[in-house]
Amino acid sequence: MRGHRERHYSGRIGWLRAAVLGANDGIVSTASLVVGVAASSAGHGQVLTAGVAGLVAGAMSMAAGEYVSVSSQADTEKADLDRERRELEQDEPLERRELAGIYMQRGLDAELARRVAEQLMAHDALGAHARDELGLSEVHAARPIQAALASAATFASGAALPLILAVLVPQRATVPAVALGSLLCLSALGGMAARAGGANLLVGTVRVTFWGALAMAATAVVGAAFGTVV
Repeated sequence: MRGHRERHYSGRIGWLRAAVLGANDGIVSTASLVVGVAASSAGHGQVLTAGVAGLVAGAMSMAAGEYVSVSSQADTEKADLDRERRELEQDEPLERRELAGIYMQRGLDAELARRVAEQLMAHDALGAHARDELGLSEVHAARPIQAALASAATFASGAALPLILAVLVPQRATVPAVALGSLLCLSALGGMAARAGGANLLVGTVRVTFWGALAMAATAVVGAAFGTVV
């Protein structure tokens, strides 16, 4: 008998969320920083220094924040599993009836629900309760290290794009080149993320591009105002 090989979009949720968030934040925050500093009439070296500092600080911040957040989720999951394990040790018949009750609520008759609960608990009692009572599964399990590394790597990758543009174009073209190039990258990222997650391609693209454009416009206004005052 062959194993179950069908793949679902939900299996991508863990890495997809961290990857999209990291790359999107890397492009938007670094491009906005570069555009804002360039709009203040700062020198080319100052613009690049600000961009590199933003890349390093942002990548570390994303990694730390993601690690702490997902670790808290993992701690909660572990606490729930430990409590469920104790309850199974103390009163397994009660836990079996509880599991059967869950299956009855989902539409099984009492006898079938009892038999399903017995067979699943005989195979893996804790796994059955984790999945059907707590809603935990291997697909959605919290992985702090994986999430932190993915966020840091994708942030740095995203942040590198506006920095490369800022290096390649003349100083007077920094603002339009970085803004336009970053928006194109954001639209491509939104489209790829939507496709990978099975979402609407147009909605995913427009959503990411709109917020990126808004962020860059806001920082450009602040940078121009600051440069005028100075």
